[in-house]
Amino acid sequence: MDSERHGRLDALLSDPYPHYARARHTEGLTQVAELDAWLVARDADVREVLRRPEDFSSANALLPDVLPSPAAFAVLGGGFGGRPVVVTADGEAHLRLRAPIVRGLSPARVAAVLPYAAERAAALVDGFAGDGRVELMSAYARKLPGDVIGRIVGLDPVDVPAVVHGGHRAEELLFRPLEESEQVAAAEDVVAMQHLLDRYVRERHDKPREDLCTELVASLTEPGELTLDHRHELVAHLQNLLIAGHLTTTALIGTTVLHLLRHRDQWELLCAEPERIPAAVEEAARYDTALQGFRRVTTRPVTLAGTELPAGASVLLAFGGANRDPDRHPRPDVFDITRPPGRHLAFGLGAHGCPGSQLAREQLRLTLRELTARLPGLRLADEEPVTMRPTLIHRSPYRLHLTW
Repeated sequence: MDSERHGRLDALLSDPYPHYARARHTEGLTQVAELDAWLVARDADVREVLRRPEDFSSANALLPDVLPSPAAFAVLGGGFGGRPVVVTADGEAHLRLRAPIVRGLSPARVAAVLPYAAERAAALVDGFAGDGRVELMSAYARKLPGDVIGRIVGLDPVDVPAVVHGGHRAEELLFRPLEESEQVAAAEDVVAMQHLLDRYVRERHDKPREDLCTELVASLTEPGELTLDHRHELVAHLQNLLIAGHLTTTALIGTTVLHLLRHRDQWELLCAEPERIPAAVEEAARYDTALQGFRRVTTRPVTLAGTELPAGASVLLAFGGANRDPDRHPRPDVFDITRPPGRHLAFGLGAHGCPGSQLAREQLRLTLRELTARLPGLRLADEEPVTMRPTLIHRSPYRLHLTW
């Protein structure tokens, strides 16, 4: 993508909500050149696509915005992965990849990890600087989700920072414009993470444990056999699971705290009535959705919202747009934690609904319990403006400077 086009895309994604509103008010679908896709921004239309996976394939769900340079590709060639993952698979392949994740993130597994998550959340808040200031993204939001999903997968805590760093670098490499030298450095970080994950695959194959990594290895290999192709598939699968498990929750923590503090009356209500925390989590996820959208590609000629699409047409399902649709959510542009519960699409729907949604919700609830109970005077730092990361995948503040 050339720099001029990427600049236009950044402008669109820095505040996509006006674009979604225009698309909802336009008859049929809107084709957006910067996205190279038809924009699907109405709640009913997004739900229709999600319910028709046979007509709208997920094969292009993670289509990159930036094509890495040949030098970066050469580095990536020394790593693992490059295989379909659960968010880019369809049909039987999708079911095969998804099944062990659903088991691994079952309500019982989530409940079992919550005491550890609560302990880590408290410890991270304990570590905030004593001068009444903290940058929440680096000190908390980028740490808790990695620790928690790492615990479930079975990572040694000493390896979690490298895996989290590698996940962020993978996103940067595919969705942000970088100089070639920085692309190469990012690719090296990704490959280092992949080799680390390959070591876990081999170790769990030889010595199984009671963790999700072992379950994935057992589900996707034949007994007694671990081929190089198995290793590539498993590393790709683990990398995708871990990135989904920490980047999305990191973004949700950032946007949730941001909007609560921007709406001071809402924050003070939450501090006074902590029983509203679950409702606040749902409203924050609806209001500024971390996963703004996923792509789909038509498998045959179809008609959607009155627009005729040929086979091979790319569409962008704007979960963020659907969650601001007034036909589903009255006063959709108002952030209101007292809003009656409604069915939003922040975690998707149907066959590709997020299997980790409960884990993400629980971490957000723990976070709000810690912050409202211990730091009710929390405020945005006036001298530090908040800039949102221009991305469809994990919309969040770059940094979130807070005072109390």
